[in-house]
Amino acid sequence: VQLQASGGGLVQAGGSLRLSCAASGRTVATYGWFRQAPGKEREFVAFITWSGGSTDYGDSVKGRFAISRENAKNMVYLQINNIQPEDTAVYYCVAGLRWKSTDFWGQGTQVTVSS
Repeated sequence: VQLQASGGGLVQAGGSLRLSCAASGRTVATYGWFRQAPGKEREFVAFITWSGGSTDYGDSVKGRFAISRENAKNMVYLQINNIQPEDTAVYYCVAGLRWKSTDFWGQGTQVTVSS
């Protein structure tokens, strides 16, 4: 499975951003996003099933982030609303063979939020 994340950049606090992940290769059960801020451990952000029927979110992003999937285009998205400086991180797209597994990782996309 190959994963290509994009959409990161510099954004002002309070704004919105949508990250995209282009997936190719075998069918998987789960897609998701993780992030890693400077000097911090990698953090779970969101998961979605291949069908899009189930989602799960990390506690720190619930209510502001939304993960979605467009099967016809093999795309996964992460919509970030009311973005905050603490959301500054490298965001990674992941895929798994089982629900919430992380067997495949893409390269990261940097998100920087200015206050």
